[in-house]
Amino acid sequence: MSSKEHTALTTDSNSLTQRSTVLALAITCGLAVANVYYNQPLLADMGRSLNISVQQVGFIPTLTQTGYAVGLLLLVPLGDRMERRWLIVTMLGLLAGILVVEATAPNIAWLSVSSFVLGFCSIVAHLVIPLVAQLTHPSERGKVIGTLLSGMILSVLLARSVSGIIGEYLGWRAVYGISAGVMLILAFVIQGRIPVSKPSSTLSYQQLMQSLVQLVREQPVLREAALNVALVFAAFNAAWVTLVFLLESPAYNYDSRVAGLFGLVGLIGVFTTPIVGRVADKRGPRMLIGVAVVLSLSAFVILWIAGGTHLLGLILGVLILDLGMHTGYVSNQIRVYNLVPNAESRLNTVYMVTNYTGGALGSFLGTYVWGLWQWNGVCALGLFLLTVAFIAHFSVRKRKSTAI
Repeated sequence: MSSKEHTALTTDSNSLTQRSTVLALAITCGLAVANVYYNQPLLADMGRSLNISVQQVGFIPTLTQTGYAVGLLLLVPLGDRMERRWLIVTMLGLLAGILVVEATAPNIAWLSVSSFVLGFCSIVAHLVIPLVAQLTHPSERGKVIGTLLSGMILSVLLARSVSGIIGEYLGWRAVYGISAGVMLILAFVIQGRIPVSKPSSTLSYQQLMQSLVQLVREQPVLREAALNVALVFAAFNAAWVTLVFLLESPAYNYDSRVAGLFGLVGLIGVFTTPIVGRVADKRGPRMLIGVAVVLSLSAFVILWIAGGTHLLGLILGVLILDLGMHTGYVSNQIRVYNLVPNAESRLNTVYMVTNYTGGALGSFLGTYVWGLWQWNGVCALGLFLLTVAFIAHFSVRKRKSTAI
């Protein structure tokens, strides 16, 4: 990068990463990605409303997350060659439209298609974060990304809680109708907050997509980080997507409102994510990834032994699981962004497509094993996935570059 380009990026970074702007971007990231998770505490209500089975409605989060992964693959690389403000505002507008479609779904077919498209359009955060990563000095990248991810974590947690409460009193359709209005408001706010950005690449769309394969082939750290986060996220989703069924089972007899409020246990991630980012800046993120895997394994041991019948055990297990998931997510993402300058969106595409493919698989397998073996099956699945992650992480010889 030339000195002139570096000066331009530094100037843009000063305007982009002001506290108020980072806050606005964090809120936007969080509320956009929250659309993917609204359905988790609403699944039982959706099933009753549309008169469909647990297995059928349990496939809705899988479709949403699959759509999210496809959107990451096909849309996020455009962030390296298009003006990002226009792209972000356009996606928020499309989100508002599909949320209205979701809110009016009369049957399982309509709900399935709209859920997939909703996930496809919910990739706004992954247009915002690469922009901030590009315009932030590497020594501060972890801190800024950690702040943005804190906003995302908070919104995801509140999404589960708020959607559960609204679903209890107003019905699950109202959740999506309200969110549609919020997306339109965010589009207007962001239009005035984000400066016009210059594309970092002149590659054609076809060349951008081809370069993804090249990045995967040439960057072993990218492959390692993507596999790790996919396995951890799969285990995480397997637990979360079946949690509502456990809480409504005879062991607890709670409704969707309590299932939503249960997500507030994960607020620990909001406070720890910026700390993880700062520690990663100073110590390097790889060590923290090992900590994340061990925490997640410990969480499933607790969930299996005590979570199925004891509320305190369930709360403790979910708390540790959230801590492990968010620690691994931030640490792996920082590793990826440090690899290739001016390819942040494409690196993020590979990382996040793998991540959400793992998440979609975890959602599917979680509901499947719940139907066969209930909570014991879910916990066994989580332990298996995380054992694979543990072996993969600690069997890889530590590379010379301890920064990644």
